[in-house]
Amino acid sequence: MKIKAAMLLVVSLVMSGCTIHQTVEPAQIDSGHRLCIVENPAVREGFLPEFISVLERKNIAYEVVGDSAVPTSCEWVARYTANWSWDLALYMSYAEIKVYRNGSLDGEAIYDSTRGGANMNKFIDAETKIQELVDQLLHVKMASLFSRSFG
Repeated sequence: MKIKAAMLLVVSLVMSGCTIHQTVEPAQIDSGHRLCIVENPAVREGFLPEFISVLERKNIAYEVVGDSAVPTSCEWVARYTANWSWDLALYMSYAEIKVYRNGSLDGEAIYDSTRGGANMNKFIDAETKIQELVDQLLHVKMASLFSRSFG
């Protein structure tokens, strides 16, 4: 009986180390504002187009800028990074998108399967995951069209 309990404990500890983490703290961009995306040339080619596709679907104005050329007029700035790993197949093991408003962090999305080990759920469709992260991260705050006070 003690051997079974010890084996169960060992298996539980090993499997808990094979977790995938995803956290999203949303940012609310004011309607009509532009998001400046700082292009990261170290990230695989397909990441940025998937990021942009969500912005277009949400009607969020954007501009892709270089790290050294972020205009001072950019109130909202997004920075991203992502890594791919090999384990029987190439897969996106880490993605991070941070959104800043006037230089202060306003929201972030992180996907981390680097400790996924034997967890087969790490073999995700990267395009779908990128879209999911951006969709959950960025929300448009609509200005009230009918802002009158009654009383």
